[in-house]
Amino acid sequence: MTRVWAREGSRPRGVRQTEYDWCYVMTAACPATGQAAGLIMPCLNMATVSDFLAELSLRLAPGVHAVLIWDNAGFHTGKSVAVPTNITLLPLPPYSPELNPVENLWHYLRSHYWSLRVYRDYEALKEAAVIAWRTVCLVPELIRSVCAAPYIHLRTE
Repeated sequence: MTRVWAREGSRPRGVRQTEYDWCYVMTAACPATGQAAGLIMPCLNMATVSDFLAELSLRLAPGVHAVLIWDNAGFHTGKSVAVPTNITLLPLPPYSPELNPVENLWHYLRSHYWSLRVYRDYEALKEAAVIAWRTVCLVPELIRSVCAAPYIHLRTE
């Protein structure tokens, strides 16, 4: 058990897991349309980033060009990352994740679905990731709300 943030005067507890397995969730979300595409993988490297971009490229409607706000993590920017012609990566300035609308999605998923839980094994972790992703990311109204970015001019035509 561990302590969690709460109102002054209360002492709630939450579960804490001390053994770790990792599950990586990559997602592109459009704050204008509410559409999202994702890939859940056991590792994250330049090859999986290229796989994600290739899958996203295939899911875009003909004639649509996507601009992804992208942080400068090494596995996002390596020379072997293959960027399809219908996708442009817009790098964020260093130390500015708050400018990326998808960061709000990660916060939402963690606070509503992923934090303070214990998973028996990797398969249970992956299943929880898939269920949470589908519950949130397949609901366009929720994506538009969670990923709202009034400082970005969005075009959907």
